[in-house]
Amino acid sequence: MKTPADLLKQYLSSIRNPSAAAALFAEDGVLELPYLASLGIPPQAQGPAAIENFIASLLKKVPDFQFKNVRILIETGEQAFAEYDVEAPVVPTNRIYRQSYAGRLVTAGGKIVLLRESLDTVAAAKAFNIPISV
Repeated sequence: MKTPADLLKQYLSSIRNPSAAAALFAEDGVLELPYLASLGIPPQAQGPAAIENFIASLLKKVPDFQFKNVRILIETGEQAFAEYDVEAPVVPTNRIYRQSYAGRLVTAGGKIVLLRESLDTVAAAKAFNIPISV
Protein backbone atom coordinates (compact mmCIF):
# COMPACT_ATOMS: atom_id res chain seq x y z
CA MET A 1 0.00 0.00 0.00
CA LYS A 2 1.24 3.49 -0.83
CA THR A 3 2.30 5.81 1.95
CA PRO A 4 0.63 9.22 2.36
CA ALA A 5 3.74 10.87 0.88
CA ASP A 6 3.58 8.48 -2.10
CA LEU A 7 -0.08 9.37 -2.70
CA LEU A 8 0.62 13.08 -2.41
CA LYS A 9 3.53 12.88 -4.85
CA GLN A 10 1.40 10.82 -7.25
CA TYR A 11 -1.43 13.36 -7.05
CA LEU A 12 0.91 16.29 -7.61
CA SER A 13 2.66 14.64 -10.55
CA SER A 14 -0.63 13.67 -12.22
CA ILE A 15 -2.34 17.07 -11.88
CA ARG A 16 -2.34 17.60 -15.65
CA ASN A 17 -4.39 14.40 -16.02
CA PRO A 18 -7.60 15.24 -14.07
CA SER A 19 -9.06 11.72 -14.18
CA ALA A 20 -5.83 10.14 -12.91
CA ALA A 21 -5.45 12.72 -10.14
CA ALA A 22 -9.11 12.38 -9.08
CA ALA A 23 -8.92 8.56 -9.08
CA LEU A 24 -6.55 8.76 -6.11
CA PHE A 25 -9.40 10.05 -3.91
CA ALA A 26 -11.87 7.94 -1.96
CA GLU A 27 -15.51 8.09 -3.07
CA ASP A 28 -16.19 10.67 -0.36
CA GLY A 29 -12.70 12.22 -0.56
CA VAL A 30 -12.38 16.00 -0.47
CA LEU A 31 -10.06 18.45 -2.18
CA GLU A 32 -10.32 21.58 -0.06
CA LEU A 33 -8.87 25.02 -0.67
CA PRO A 34 -10.67 26.97 2.07
CA TYR A 35 -9.14 30.34 1.21
CA LEU A 36 -10.63 30.32 -2.29
CA ALA A 37 -13.97 31.29 -0.77
CA SER A 38 -12.56 34.79 -0.26
CA LEU A 39 -12.17 34.98 -4.05
CA GLY A 40 -15.72 33.81 -4.73
CA ILE A 41 -14.57 30.32 -5.80
CA PRO A 42 -16.15 27.20 -4.26
CA PRO A 43 -13.66 26.11 -1.58
CA GLN A 44 -14.02 22.36 -2.00
CA ALA A 45 -14.81 19.48 -4.32
CA GLN A 46 -16.01 16.15 -2.93
CA GLY A 47 -15.77 12.82 -4.71
CA PRO A 48 -13.64 11.88 -7.71
CA ALA A 49 -16.07 13.29 -10.33
CA ALA A 50 -16.24 16.73 -8.69
CA ILE A 51 -12.48 16.75 -8.11
CA GLU A 52 -11.86 15.83 -11.76
CA ASN A 53 -14.15 18.69 -12.87
CA PHE A 54 -12.40 21.14 -10.55
CA ILE A 55 -8.96 20.24 -11.90
CA ALA A 56 -10.17 20.24 -15.53
CA SER A 57 -11.63 23.75 -15.12
CA LEU A 58 -8.34 24.97 -13.67
CA LEU A 59 -6.40 23.47 -16.59
CA LYS A 60 -8.63 25.30 -19.08
CA LYS A 61 -7.36 28.57 -17.61
CA VAL A 62 -3.82 27.41 -16.84
CA PRO A 63 -2.93 24.62 -19.31
CA ASP A 64 0.70 24.49 -18.16
CA PHE A 65 -0.24 24.15 -14.48
CA GLN A 66 2.21 21.75 -12.90
CA PHE A 67 3.54 21.37 -9.38
CA LYS A 68 7.28 21.55 -8.80
CA ASN A 69 9.74 21.76 -5.92
CA VAL A 70 7.74 19.30 -3.79
CA ARG A 71 9.00 19.28 -0.24
CA ILE A 72 7.55 16.60 2.06
CA LEU A 73 7.94 18.06 5.54
CA ILE A 74 5.95 15.69 7.75
CA GLU A 75 4.66 12.15 7.28
CA THR A 76 2.84 9.88 9.70
CA GLY A 77 1.01 6.60 9.12
CA GLU A 78 -2.05 8.30 7.62
CA GLN A 79 -0.99 11.87 6.87
CA ALA A 80 1.57 13.90 4.97
CA PHE A 81 2.28 17.60 4.90
CA ALA A 82 4.20 19.26 2.09
CA GLU A 83 4.93 22.52 0.34
CA TYR A 84 5.03 22.80 -3.45
CA ASP A 85 5.09 25.48 -6.10
CA VAL A 86 3.50 26.43 -9.42
CA GLU A 87 4.58 28.94 -12.04
CA ALA A 88 2.53 29.02 -15.23
CA PRO A 89 0.74 31.50 -17.49
CA VAL A 90 -2.97 32.14 -17.03
CA VAL A 91 -4.55 32.11 -20.51
CA PRO A 92 -7.46 34.54 -19.94
CA THR A 93 -5.28 37.23 -18.30
CA ASN A 94 -1.90 36.54 -19.92
CA ARG A 95 -0.34 36.85 -16.44
CA ILE A 96 2.00 34.44 -14.68
CA TYR A 97 0.54 32.50 -11.76
CA ARG A 98 3.27 32.12 -9.15
CA GLN A 99 2.14 30.25 -6.11
CA SER A 100 3.45 28.28 -3.18
CA TYR A 101 1.02 25.80 -1.68
CA ALA A 102 1.01 24.05 1.67
CA GLY A 103 -0.92 20.79 1.58
CA ARG A 104 -2.09 18.41 4.28
CA LEU A 105 -3.13 15.02 2.95
CA VAL A 106 -5.05 12.41 4.97
CA THR A 107 -5.44 8.83 3.75
CA ALA A 108 -7.51 5.77 4.58
CA GLY A 109 -7.52 2.42 2.83
CA GLY A 110 -4.90 3.52 0.30
CA LYS A 111 -6.96 6.49 -0.94
CA ILE A 112 -6.93 10.21 -0.27
CA VAL A 113 -9.80 11.21 2.04
CA LEU A 114 -8.71 14.84 2.40
CA LEU A 115 -6.27 17.15 0.71
CA ARG A 116 -6.46 20.61 2.25
CA GLU A 117 -4.31 23.21 0.53
CA SER A 118 -3.43 26.74 1.57
CA LEU A 119 -2.28 29.38 -0.86
CA ASP A 120 -1.63 33.08 -1.23
CA THR A 121 -5.01 34.41 -2.35
CA VAL A 122 -3.57 37.82 -3.28
CA ALA A 123 -1.19 36.17 -5.76
CA ALA A 124 -4.08 34.12 -7.15
CA ALA A 125 -6.35 37.17 -7.44
CA LYS A 126 -3.68 39.13 -9.30
CA ALA A 127 -2.91 36.31 -11.73
CA PHE A 128 -6.57 35.56 -12.45
CA ASN A 129 -7.66 39.24 -12.30
CA ILE A 130 -10.17 38.61 -9.50
CA PRO A 131 -11.18 41.67 -7.46
CA ILE A 132 -10.35 41.36 -3.77
CA SER A 133 -12.80 42.71 -1.22
CA VAL A 134 -11.52 43.72 2.17
